[in-house]
Amino acid sequence: MASSNVDELISSHLDEKIDMIAATSVLQQQASDIRANKINWQSYNQSQMISNEDYQCISALDSDKKSQYLKDQPYQAAKTFLNLLSHVSKDTTIQYLLVMIDDLLTEDRSRVEIFLEYASKRKENVWGPFLSLLNRSDGFIINMSSRILAKLACWGQDQMPKSDLNFYLQWLKDQLTTTAAAYVKEMEELLKHRVHKDKENHHHHHHHHLFHLPGHHHANKDHQSQQQAAAMEKYREVSSAIDEPLNGAQSSSSTSSTLKLTNNEYIQSVGRCLQMMLRVDDYRFAFVSVDGISTLISILSSRVNFQVQYQLVFCLWVLTFNPLLAEKMNKFNVIPILADILSDSAKEKVTRIILAVLRNLIEKPEDAQVAKEHCIAMVQCKVLKQLSILEQRRFDDEDITGDVEFLTEKLQSSVQDLSSFDEYATEIKSGRLEWSPVHKSAKFWRENAQRLNEKNYELLRILIHLLDTSKDPLVLSVASYDIGEYVRHYPRGKHVIEQLNGKQLVMQLLGHDDPNVRYEALLAVQKLMVHNWEYLGKQLEKETEKAPGQSGAAIAAKS
Repeated sequence: MASSNVDELISSHLDEKIDMIAATSVLQQQASDIRANKINWQSYNQSQMISNEDYQCISALDSDKKSQYLKDQPYQAAKTFLNLLSHVSKDTTIQYLLVMIDDLLTEDRSRVEIFLEYASKRKENVWGPFLSLLNRSDGFIINMSSRILAKLACWGQDQMPKSDLNFYLQWLKDQLTTTAAAYVKEMEELLKHRVHKDKENHHHHHHHHLFHLPGHHHANKDHQSQQQAAAMEKYREVSSAIDEPLNGAQSSSSTSSTLKLTNNEYIQSVGRCLQMMLRVDDYRFAFVSVDGISTLISILSSRVNFQVQYQLVFCLWVLTFNPLLAEKMNKFNVIPILADILSDSAKEKVTRIILAVLRNLIEKPEDAQVAKEHCIAMVQCKVLKQLSILEQRRFDDEDITGDVEFLTEKLQSSVQDLSSFDEYATEIKSGRLEWSPVHKSAKFWRENAQRLNEKNYELLRILIHLLDTSKDPLVLSVASYDIGEYVRHYPRGKHVIEQLNGKQLVMQLLGHDDPNVRYEALLAVQKLMVHNWEYLGKQLEKETEKAPGQSGAAIAAKS
């Protein structure tokens, strides 16, 4: 992999977008207000809160002499900034210092070396003061410190040391999780508010659970699909208004005020830092080691707005440039989640970045079998159907057209080579079980039941895990059926299922709320019990041979 080419490709997607977003963000508006409120450095000096040396330096840096001073005395500038960040406690002053540092780095990226070289020569930790500020309660301080850390870590010659790196990436991951949860809650409240207004205006009465769209079957499917379509439309409308505040501002004043979601700003800020960090290959592995991919997938599977979707999928895209990570990626169920977003997406930039990830998942793995499995997974998740829809649309972006053609060709050729077992295994691994033809095919089970034992019972373990964790009645029904068929067609199946704790889980489903789940669980239990009866029959025959004088009832009682 030619690293410079990758960087160039990523930069073409990244830098102007980050700056463009930043220019309109709340963080930048706050920075502008902070810049306007000058700090009285003289009063700090007079009260001996800062040294004379630091006073002379910061006064020069906070004036039109800044550029010349940085050329003449770069290390003194770094020393003063780090001193003041470590010793000043007032929020407004810390905010002002962070804006000064961010401004001088943004003006000239090479200035990160001033801080890194100073710290290296003095054997000081340049990361420490900024990492400490991540523990503050002020949102601006936290996010501006994080942004400076990302710039220092990505724009300089020296990489962030491992212990600091793990701390920072873990912090970014935790911030993503907490701000996303808070953002989703805000978004849900906003949706409820909008739907409630619609109800008042249009006497519309079906508005519950718009956020997590129901996955199970209702009697009136047409009505359910109408509800879902209305819910998605409402979600898109609200999400667009959050993504594009100018459009939102043109709507009614009550609406535009509710669209200022605090957590939306912070999740985008954290997303920007991750977008930068994951351009560095060593940082990618560190992010994976703190279980970062699971966090990205978990957030993408909730309802976040299009800008956040773009940023987080961008992070996945950058990760897939590493062949090893591209091979491991779908173990985190990336393909099903991206396929869902692709089918819902109304934004061209989100479509473009998802297609780029899917292409990398086929192109980058060095193991051809993994690339094949990724193709099958995409077919299973109905990506071909989505590609045919995209082919009908006209895109200005050549990348989209090229990726659609590439993916269509690869997926169509993989469909031709697809065996029924490949198809089955991919469906199980995706965790999205449905009544596809293989499940009900007696021929399939006769030929393949024993193959569920491969790789230390990998597929069986997944089925049993789904019985334990899934909330979807369809998944539970199909998984129960498959376990019953495995037991029916593989002589030692009952023993294997008991060893893997599957029998107990199937029996628990006999009391499930959904009648379909109860029915399939009952059939599976009967198949498990038939083996019991056969085994018991053999035991009875043996006992009868040993003690011909005893009655069957007595023997049965012993058993």
